[in-house]
Amino acid sequence: MGKFDIFNKFNSAVIIIDDKKDVVFKNNLFKRTFSDFSTLKSFSHKLDCTVYALESNDVSVTSPIIQAINSPEDFSAHVYYQTSNSRYLYFDMSASKKGKYNIIVFTDVTSKIECENLTEKFINSKKSIENLKYENENLVKIKKQAQSQAMKLLLLNNISNIIRSYVDTSKIISSALKELSELFASFKAYYAIYSNDMNAYIINKSLNKKDIGLKITFDEKTEKNISYAKVFVSSCMKEYTEAKPFKELVQRVILPIYHRNNKMGVIVLLTKQKTKLNDALEVLDGVAVQLGNAIIQAELYEKDARMVKELKNALKELKEAQLQLINSEKMASLGQLIAGVAHEINTPLASIKSNNEIAAKIIKNMHNKNSELLTEIVNIDREAIARINGLVVSLRKFVRLDEAELQEANINKEIDLTLDLIRHETKNGINIIKNYSEIPPIKCYPNMLNQVFMNILVNAVQAMNGKGILTIDTNFINNNLIVKIKDTGCGIKEPDKIFFAGYTTKSSGIGTGLGLAIAQKIIEKHNGKIDVKTKIGKGSEFIITIPGE
Repeated sequence: MGKFDIFNKFNSAVIIIDDKKDVVFKNNLFKRTFSDFSTLKSFSHKLDCTVYALESNDVSVTSPIIQAINSPEDFSAHVYYQTSNSRYLYFDMSASKKGKYNIIVFTDVTSKIECENLTEKFINSKKSIENLKYENENLVKIKKQAQSQAMKLLLLNNISNIIRSYVDTSKIISSALKELSELFASFKAYYAIYSNDMNAYIINKSLNKKDIGLKITFDEKTEKNISYAKVFVSSCMKEYTEAKPFKELVQRVILPIYHRNNKMGVIVLLTKQKTKLNDALEVLDGVAVQLGNAIIQAELYEKDARMVKELKNALKELKEAQLQLINSEKMASLGQLIAGVAHEINTPLASIKSNNEIAAKIIKNMHNKNSELLTEIVNIDREAIARINGLVVSLRKFVRLDEAELQEANINKEIDLTLDLIRHETKNGINIIKNYSEIPPIKCYPNMLNQVFMNILVNAVQAMNGKGILTIDTNFINNNLIVKIKDTGCGIKEPDKIFFAGYTTKSSGIGTGLGLAIAQKIIEKHNGKIDVKTKIGKGSEFIITIPGE
């Protein structure tokens, strides 16, 4: 047994160097850890440390091995070694002198260092996740606010249309009750008028006529809230004092109807929805004020039958003009915005196109190794310019304000126009199959139908999570236009509810539940119908039928 063999039992790599700087011993662990070397200098080149205790003009002095040999006392340092596959190993190096020998021990701390680095990365990743989570929560809140605002605007628009469309009290109230019932999924809704004896009597209901003329009274707290002329929501077991109690708590929405300071009546909505309705109260206050004014105006018209008769023709023309204005206003703002954006895009686009043509001419006369590359770049830019120009044209067509009158339209082209506008949703994983038949021009409101196609197509893409087959069939059978849109998505659990306003199959904060309800109303405006066939896990098919004349 040699005099240094005891170091083979060490759990650390050991190298022994004599006073002539020759390596006289390397233990087994050292040989397994470090690659073989011919001279101490070649080994020291691969060994380094981040802090140097000595200062010298001699570069070799910066090596921790040389420092350890030159040090008159015991020496220690934290060093790292680069292996042949460029991996770094980390060691606590300690050197001590025993007679003419320098015994240098390398204790491997690579795992510890890598663990510390991974821990730091984990902490940083955790912080990043927390930041992303916070940002995502803010985005969800913004989405909910936007959806709430959309709901408010839709309600105001529909009620305003009702008020402007009718001068009959019964029609105003019944139409308003219908809109409010659909919006809040009410199982009961009615309007009660306050008579001269200050009691309330039900005079109009959205569902059945059973309780017409029924006298109702509210508890003292409710009557006090009504006197404030503000819409309020409460949970209750009874809709009014004399009523039988419900089997479970329901939400009751009360809209006091006032004209100036005169209490006229109340609209009562009962719903089993558990969602908070407080966000809609501010809008409903505005609706109540509009209804109060509209009812007074309608009553004035009804009291003077002779004046109504004399102004009948004038009122008819006014109503037609109002309807035309209402229909055109729906897309007017968007149309103006698109027109402005299109103009702003076309101006720099024309400049880019001109520069592209000039560049093409210049490159054509060039004869060097870069000319082919530049020609390819110019061609790519030319295709991009054409794509942008085509997109602007499609947007202009989509928002054209042609709803006021029936127009003859090629339905196949209208569907293609809508597909162009959602190309960013379908270009990656959606396979679109078009089975178009030859269809004669159809009299319709193209802009409205485009909205229907847009809603159904986007829903189909979302149902397939961006991957699947979208099949579109068009036919003209028995003087009826038939459009079928089929997807291979997840299917619909409750297809009988999808056309109800407020019902959505999407998660909270994503869908408003209004798209298909609006689509159904548009199809009904065309005297048509929209049906759905669906199977969970297999997909859904929407079938639109519109009379040809």
